Amino acid sequence: MLVVGIFGVLSWDSAFPDRRDVLVLAPLPVRARTLFLAKVAALATALSLTVVALNALSGLTWPMNCVVKDSGFGGVIRSLAAYWITVFAAGGFIFCCVLGVHGLAAQLPRRRYLRFSALLQVSAFCLLLSVYFLQPSLATPRALAAPESRHLLAWLPSYWFFGLFQVLNGSVPPGLHAQIAWLSQRALAGVAIAGLGAGTSFLLSYFRTLRKIVEEPDIMPGAHSIHWLPRFGNSFTTAIVHFSIRTLLRSRQHRVILAFYLGVGLAIVILFAQTPVATQGPLKGSASAVLLLSSFLMLCCSVAGTRVIFAMPLQLKGNWIFRVMPLPGSRKSLNAIRRSLLVLSVVPVWTVTAVALFWSWSWQLAAGHLIVLGFLGMILADLCLSGFQKIPFTCSYLPGRSPAHKGFLTVWGTLFAAWSAIGFERRALEAPVGYALMIAILCIAAGFARWWTVTRANLPEAALLFEEAETPVIFALDLHRDGRMSA
Repeated sequence: MLVVGIFGVLSWDSAFPDRRDVLVLAPLPVRARTLFLAKVAALATALSLTVVALNALSGLTWPMNCVVKDSGFGGVIRSLAAYWITVFAAGGFIFCCVLGVHGLAAQLPRRRYLRFSALLQVSAFCLLLSVYFLQPSLATPRALAAPESRHLLAWLPSYWFFGLFQVLNGSVPPGLHAQIAWLSQRALAGVAIAGLGAGTSFLLSYFRTLRKIVEEPDIMPGAHSIHWLPRFGNSFTTAIVHFSIRTLLRSRQHRVILAFYLGVGLAIVILFAQTPVATQGPLKGSASAVLLLSSFLMLCCSVAGTRVIFAMPLQLKGNWIFRVMPLPGSRKSLNAIRRSLLVLSVVPVWTVTAVALFWSWSWQLAAGHLIVLGFLGMILADLCLSGFQKIPFTCSYLPGRSPAHKGFLTVWGTLFAAWSAIGFERRALEAPVGYALMIAILCIAAGFARWWTVTRANLPEAALLFEEAETPVIFALDLHRDGRMSA
């Protein structure tokens, strides 16, 4: 249900045709009903492939372990059928819920819908992760049938479908059939209500949306836009930072992607805080150590997510103003881009962490960790910008060359590194000599990362890019002999 829910949230904008689809398909002799049925078929196919791909292995192994004793080959077939009916019902329920909420939001006027849609999308994503990681474990039939769990189970759909599987599989223990059947009934009612609501709202909003997409832009100015921002250096650096801030505030697509990275980091923090692993090793007996880990991880997710959205263009036709400008050299451009990354990713996390630390720690420990966090932010920013030759939000990227996978590798790499370094930092914060040694190591690492990034920016081929091109298939060797090119 979590994977299908995230699939529904990530396919939020593709549930309805976008502006390009309408402009291309509207002049064609294609009826709106045909477009609607094609979109429904595409969503159903994508949903089915997601469920099948996720359960291809578990859909064969788990039913075998859940076969009722002495049921023979018929029990195996029943267990397989019960499993696949349950997973498709659970996936359809959560996807129809997301689609229904989206359809209801689309009933708003187009301007309000564009403002409300991004907030609703991020809220749905955070809700899915929070429920998945925070819901209690009630994995046995007797725990499901306990009277004290009835009120809680009424609001947890995942256990409804667990009860549905128990009923379909015929594995309900004697004496608990009434309690487990109550869960299966809620599951069936939830599927019916979610499907009816999604179909109705989607059908109503679909035909209305087709008429309104062309009339309203996809990027709306903020209702309370920021008219003043501080300076961040010279005029060119200030212009790049202001452009990056305003672009992120106006583009819901980029905000959703950044929220996805932050949500992943928050989910990992919640997961580690609630597992027995959080009480072992360097985190043993100290809630403040969990705060150390969360600050490192959220900083990493923020830097990686901001670096990913920097490479995604907002409007390609809008980069003409940078093309006609007399841009400075690569090093000055890199300084402006680096400052934009620091302002949008490091400063917010550092500020929130500062408030939390000064609230719960002594000012000496809080200041010491904030200095370490600032150095780590600068190191990550320089490493992420190594070889980055683009002004944020202005350059196109080729399919398959998005740095999203690098962002996830960075997140997990920093997680394991921070897990290993937390014990060292805790000891260093209590010993002046150890803390000075740690700061010296971070200074050297920050200097090396900065030197490496600037060195790559000063290479002759390191020029600002606005259009990515495919790597040439054939390279000229340019071999010369006696002033002539050799054969």
